[in-house]
Amino acid sequence: MKNTFRCYLRLLCWLVLLNSPQASQATDAEQVGTALGRGSDTGDLSAIVERRVLRILTVYGPGRYYLDEGAKGITAEYAKRLGTVINETFETGHLKIMVVVIPVARDELFQALVEGRGDVVIAGTTITDARRENVDFTNPVSKPLKEIVVTGPSGQGIRTLTDFSGKTVYLRPSSSYADSVNHLNEKFAARNQPAIAIEPMSELLEDEDLIEMVNAGLLPWAIVDSYKPIMWKDVFTQLTVRNDLVFREGAQLAWAVRRNNPHLKNFLNDFLTENKEGTLFGNIVRNRYIRDFDWASNATDSDELKKYRALERYFREHGETYEIEPALLAAQGFQESRLDQSVRSRAGAIGVMQLLPSTAQDKNVDIPNIEEVEPNIEAGAKYMAFLKDRYFSEPGLDVLNGSLLALAAYNAGPAKVRRLRKEAGERGYDPNRWFDHVEVIAAEQIGRETVQYVSNIFKYYLSYKLIDQQSKRRDEARKKAGVR
Repeated sequence: MKNTFRCYLRLLCWLVLLNSPQASQATDAEQVGTALGRGSDTGDLSAIVERRVLRILTVYGPGRYYLDEGAKGITAEYAKRLGTVINETFETGHLKIMVVVIPVARDELFQALVEGRGDVVIAGTTITDARRENVDFTNPVSKPLKEIVVTGPSGQGIRTLTDFSGKTVYLRPSSSYADSVNHLNEKFAARNQPAIAIEPMSELLEDEDLIEMVNAGLLPWAIVDSYKPIMWKDVFTQLTVRNDLVFREGAQLAWAVRRNNPHLKNFLNDFLTENKEGTLFGNIVRNRYIRDFDWASNATDSDELKKYRALERYFREHGETYEIEPALLAAQGFQESRLDQSVRSRAGAIGVMQLLPSTAQDKNVDIPNIEEVEPNIEAGAKYMAFLKDRYFSEPGLDVLNGSLLALAAYNAGPAKVRRLRKEAGERGYDPNRWFDHVEVIAAEQIGRETVQYVSNIFKYYLSYKLIDQQSKRRDEARKKAGVR
């Protein structure tokens, strides 16, 4: 019971520390990693249950994983379902096993999995022999697919696959399409025909980006899974879908796990038997995000991400002023109000940070006009800083756990959290650590609300931090590739 969320917290700790005043004393990842304990976790199902977090690696993008009134997309739906099933299976009670989604660049998916930065890849990945050398796959999650060609205004003159001999295709080197092209090149070599040249595209570009580039005439053609042009048929109208040009047939998508995690693989296979495509749940999710999803309206930022972008400068300014990590402050605002300043609680709490007027008027906060969004966020930041400085800043309490305990106090009150810490120490737990220590006593003494409150904020924090980083990198890659 006294272990920590090792891997999950390591990433979160690293992000918090890098954005804290103390970060100047630990300027490289190795120093930070040493300070935070052991390396990434490659344990099987029992280790996941012990640390109480299952980490899903995915890529950020419309339909798959994105923010719109909460995390949405196929991966988000499966993460929620997995959370329900794994907690029911292991009868976890108030101390739930968290299912956390971690967006990374596509070419980092399998490397991150092998290194133990995540436990399962859910990102529409195709089973290939080359990938089997490094990872294991669950049972297929899709029906057999084809890898086909889409052409655009600048891609004329291709009648058969043989016509690609001596021409160039544009794809991510890590994609299954690269394997398919290499197999075709072996046939060309046997017939003494020129090989297809591969022009590497940025790993930050998704198939949807390449389809957009073909539609705009920036690329003559692209190889994609056969279902993807269907999703975009009402958005990119200059495409020609060449179902007759098939690079691979019978391909299937699956989730990936580490090769030394057989128990996790068996658990996921059992889960997929009841929830993959073809089951009631699987078909509902597929129809929601493949058949019925409004791809046109989601080609731009979601409303929720727009809300975050609109308020981001306030979280940054006031987070930095009061030494509260801005992404953490934004995640707290999302948990409190979904970043909606118009929200009012029955108890009279106001706005994004859900502050009572009496709290804002207290001499330790003293921020007027919390009916307006910027003062509201400033008051929330200042109140969090007050809680940390007054109650959770003694020696032995690190930056991360000071923030976690302050979040708990924001929700349950500082006096209550102080009592919980005292009892934690008396019962052999560490009063300076929230997860799996003070949190255990909180679940027992005051129920699930505060435990869930802190856990939710960290899930949102992780999403804001990593999605923001990934979005910036992807936008840079799109600009370099000529996509506006």
